[in-house]
Amino acid sequence: MTETKAVLASVSLVPIKVIRALLTTYRIPDPLPWAQLAGPLAAAEDAVARFDERLAKSPIRDGAISRTHFTDACASLWLDGELVHLEDLVLHDAGMDVRAPTHELTRAHAVLRARRRIAEAKPDWALSAPGLSSLRGRGEREQETSNRKEGEGGFEIDEAPERDEEDLEQPLGAIEADPHLASAFAAVDAANTRAERRLADETRFRPERDSLIYDPDWDEEERLDHWRDVVDQTRGLPPTLAGAIAADAWGEIEPLEHTPWLGRLLAAALLRDRGKTRSHLPCLHAGLKSIPRERRRPRDAAARLVVQLEAMTAAAESGRKDHDRWLMTRNLLARKLAGRRATSKLPALLDYVLTRPIVSAGMIAAELGITPRAAQNLVAELGLREATGRGRYRAWGVL
Repeated sequence: MTETKAVLASVSLVPIKVIRALLTTYRIPDPLPWAQLAGPLAAAEDAVARFDERLAKSPIRDGAISRTHFTDACASLWLDGELVHLEDLVLHDAGMDVRAPTHELTRAHAVLRARRRIAEAKPDWALSAPGLSSLRGRGEREQETSNRKEGEGGFEIDEAPERDEEDLEQPLGAIEADPHLASAFAAVDAANTRAERRLADETRFRPERDSLIYDPDWDEEERLDHWRDVVDQTRGLPPTLAGAIAADAWGEIEPLEHTPWLGRLLAAALLRDRGKTRSHLPCLHAGLKSIPRERRRPRDAAARLVVQLEAMTAAAESGRKDHDRWLMTRNLLARKLAGRRATSKLPALLDYVLTRPIVSAGMIAAELGITPRAAQNLVAELGLREATGRGRYRAWGVL
């Protein structure tokens, strides 16, 4: 028993130090290593511009962009070491899951929704303060806080437990005749006022984030301001190089604790904001996935920028090849629409199948307003390819 107490006493004397997370500073290489960057930069500028121009005049532009959203969302999880099947993400997005969604699937869907929101908004929205707040999930919370502050400043709360009888609302004449009833109403109003004030104070000072999930020393606002300062320093650089620096700086600074994938989406949005891409949002996750793992995170800053530029080139070239293949498939399937009546659902099915990597009978039925059996008949008439090979459900698509 004595030895146990001695051990406990010795342990209790050990000082406990709190290690604070150090803010990583990022500096753009000065001078920039143009000898290393010139070749990859020229290739990225050319490939991104060619793919954007191809999409601008393409008859399947909307469908191709919609399909790339799914591909890039799955690639973002793949880079983090998680595997999300493309067909599972499509079915989850349509609300037709064949099983309970996993945590990785919900994260991929969050990336998908963020990509859609950035692509549908104005080019400068994602990098603005309202856009960053919305993408971080703080837009509604800050709006509620501002509304609450405005509501608190619009009136004064009387802390006195009693009020003059002249200030009370008197809907009934009986209150004037009965002073005891009037004083009772005044006491009730004062109690309600104190309760509302206390609830408002608890809501105002309640911590917004749980310390078990978020590191209290992780200052996201300071890190995000540092990243935005780095982005502002790239105003005079070519758009693709600025996007590469923005993506690399996000990986080094790590502004957001739980959404590391947002950096490459913002880098893609930067290309739209600088006017490099006007018709699509580049798929930087999918491009970086094609880079070998041993080359993906070098220690040298110049080598990291080269990797980011090569990822842009790979994403643009892969997207152009996929677009040409989908366009050729559409032209081949369009031949089966000849001679169809005007009320046929086949043209609508062809347009819909080009917007999704796979489609199921339920998805087709919900989109076209027909029965699942009729959807299967249309699929057979159009000659779509079986995509999943699973027994629990069937899905089709075009390669």
